[in-house]
Amino acid sequence: MPDNYWWIWFILAGLFAIFEIFTAGFFMLWFAVGAAIAGFLALLGVGIIWQWVVFIVVSGILIAVSRRFAERITKKQPPGIGADRFIGKIGIVLEDINNIENFGRVRIDKDEWRADSETDDIIPKGTRVIVTRLDGTHLVVKIHEKGE
Repeated sequence: MPDNYWWIWFILAGLFAIFEIFTAGFFMLWFAVGAAIAGFLALLGVGIIWQWVVFIVVSGILIAVSRRFAERITKKQPPGIGADRFIGKIGIVLEDINNIENFGRVRIDKDEWRADSETDDIIPKGTRVIVTRLDGTHLVVKIHEKGE
């Protein structure tokens, strides 16, 4: 009886393609392509070992090439875009900043943000602060000294 596993490869290719819909980054797509090629080899009567070798090699090469391509076209977000634009800006505390009790709001320009103190000190309402970094959805601030 010949090793006729072509239908299994095509089912796997379809499943990988469906899984790709639910994942990011074109990871499963390359396994779908590798499985489809292995399925065609099975239709041509190529042995199961070579089917597996081709599946692994083709999938691996496509993943490596797509990662290098993605790294080349994906650039780090330049400063000044998105929430990073607030780093270095001066704002005013609207609600006492208390990291332990998870309180704190600041206004930077016209935007209000949740804020944490960089030093874990309580920063009272009305204090001028400078944004030092972002931590998730919170701005991390410290008291603004006049010389800064």
